[in-house]
Amino acid sequence: MNFENLAKKYGTPYYVYDLAVIESQIQSFQSAFANSKLKIKYAMKALSNLTVLKFMKARGVEIDAVSLEEIELALLAGFQPNQILFTPNCVGFETIKKAVEIGVQINIDDLSVLAEFGEHYQNNVPCCIRINPHILAGGNEKISTGHIDSKFGISIHQLDQILDITNKHNLHVNGVHVHTGSDILDSDVFLLTAKVVFDVAKNFPNLAFLDFGSGFKVAYKENDIVTDLKELGRSLEKEFQIFCKEYGKDLELWFEPGKFLVSESGSLVTKVATVKTTPTNKFVGVDSGLNHLIRPMMYDSYHEIENVSNLGAPKKLYSVVGQIC
Repeated sequence: MNFENLAKKYGTPYYVYDLAVIESQIQSFQSAFANSKLKIKYAMKALSNLTVLKFMKARGVEIDAVSLEEIELALLAGFQPNQILFTPNCVGFETIKKAVEIGVQINIDDLSVLAEFGEHYQNNVPCCIRINPHILAGGNEKISTGHIDSKFGISIHQLDQILDITNKHNLHVNGVHVHTGSDILDSDVFLLTAKVVFDVAKNFPNLAFLDFGSGFKVAYKENDIVTDLKELGRSLEKEFQIFCKEYGKDLELWFEPGKFLVSESGSLVTKVATVKTTPTNKFVGVDSGLNHLIRPMMYDSYHEIENVSNLGAPKKLYSVVGQIC
């Protein structure tokens, strides 16, 4: 890929995505869980580019959305409402009502919302319940969502209250969901989480699916350690099939990979605006900033930087900075 020619044609900064990389990631996921009724619900928060969304749809991938705006964009890309899982967090009930009107699958992570949902819809509208298993995964609290202080999910310690609400309103619970965070390397974390989901799922007789979220570790640099998806597939499918046999029904197995599918496909291409030398540092100022790449500032995340117009030059130490104060 000639980044310089694209820069001349389109200007900088620009993003470029390699769809072949995305397709390879989709195929590796499908292969790892080939023995299950798998549904991949792409977490579009990772990358909501319309062309990428259409590419996902053409390959049988569905959508995990977290806002009404993401739902609207998914519909614009051609997804049907029943192909969209809506997992909001800390939203008012009016947002839930609008999502129900659209016809997407509702995922609830708040006891008060669950109670209001029951009062409004009883068993007329199915819902999924997101559980917080209180399992710290990934080793970095900035990207962990399953620990005890997380705002995501209904605490596993509140299961009795969940059952009180669902029984009182005769709610049609058709799924149980969990997502514990990102950059999870250890398959045992997924298996530990799965046991929590299985224990919760036994309380609901009309399930259609179990959703194990995502969190798979991808490579950020050369020779980086990644989640062994094949090993996870073998281990988790075995436990899932045992549960389905005990449950008496073959359920669908859902996942919500986001950056696992797209992060290794993308590049941000910028142009050097200035090289600024101070008594203590040498800065390379580029025509971009945290408005285009905020992850290093938010998560201390690593992104490889290459001088694509001068690849063979001797390496020197610079601080690469943007134009945002």
